Amino acid sequence: MKVSAPGPRASASDVGNLHADELSALLAVASEGSFVAAGNLLARDPTVISKRIASLEARLAVRLLERTTRQVRLTDAGARLAERIKFAQAVIQEAEQEATTGAAELRGNLRLAFPATLGRMWLAPLIAEFLSQYPSLQLDIDYSERYTDLIGEGFDAAIRVGTLSDSRLVAKRLAGHRRILAASPQYLRQHGIPALPQDLATHNCLEFASLVNYPEWRLSNGRKTQVIHAHGNLRSNDSAALLEAARAGVGILGAGEWLVTRDIASGKLARVLPEWSFGADGGIYIVRPSARFPLARAQAFIDWISERFSRGAPWER
Repeated sequence: MKVSAPGPRASASDVGNLHADELSALLAVASEGSFVAAGNLLARDPTVISKRIASLEARLAVRLLERTTRQVRLTDAGARLAERIKFAQAVIQEAEQEATTGAAELRGNLRLAFPATLGRMWLAPLIAEFLSQYPSLQLDIDYSERYTDLIGEGFDAAIRVGTLSDSRLVAKRLAGHRRILAASPQYLRQHGIPALPQDLATHNCLEFASLVNYPEWRLSNGRKTQVIHAHGNLRSNDSAALLEAARAGVGILGAGEWLVTRDIASGKLARVLPEWSFGADGGIYIVRPSARFPLARAQAFIDWISERFSRGAPWER
């Protein structure tokens, strides 16, 4: 009986290359949305892309893609794996850059998301200082009042205002956040000064449509809470526009202290019901995706902004 000699065993490098091909195929499909487009991106036949992902699914014993006759989309497990792979690639790229240029010089693109109005008023003036410390970094800052999905949109860090709910993020509190009421002296002379929260029912209250409890103002003085239905002739999702209206004497504005503190100090606005604040106070936070090891450039920004706020929030100084 003739016994055949065993075939050559795959080397560790061959296995490593195959695994790398599998992960590349997954990232390409995640990016392009189909096997054909992924194949074009990697210069491989679409059937090879499909086989690589099937091999990866078999190795991990988990379904990574949902396949239909019209489209291919990632499962939750596939999306999480693709996210971690992209992060690992960024860490490797950063490590290579540090090995080449020295750990003291940070390079690469840092994507940040700032609340539009707060960011323009208080954070934008500070950015030049950060860039002077890290001149080789490329900053990409999105100023928007919308909720940004850090993980889905590829942001490295963000400033958030209020209360936090996304458990996928690591957060550090930078400062407190309190909402107060203010109006122009002109408005108060013409319409009177509210003495109690219920007096707001007869006043023109500027409505911020993005407030969590809109149109309710839940006022508290530390001892009791009163709920007021704020109504007026101006509603907007833009706090800067409402601030302009309050300055012009249109009505009473409810906003974060950071928005109105300059105008109160200059006399353009005056506190209304100064013993009361409203809404959940929450805080100002710097947040990042919950990867175990943050990118060095993201950590540099987190450390820098934390140090700047450790001296007190800019609007408090």
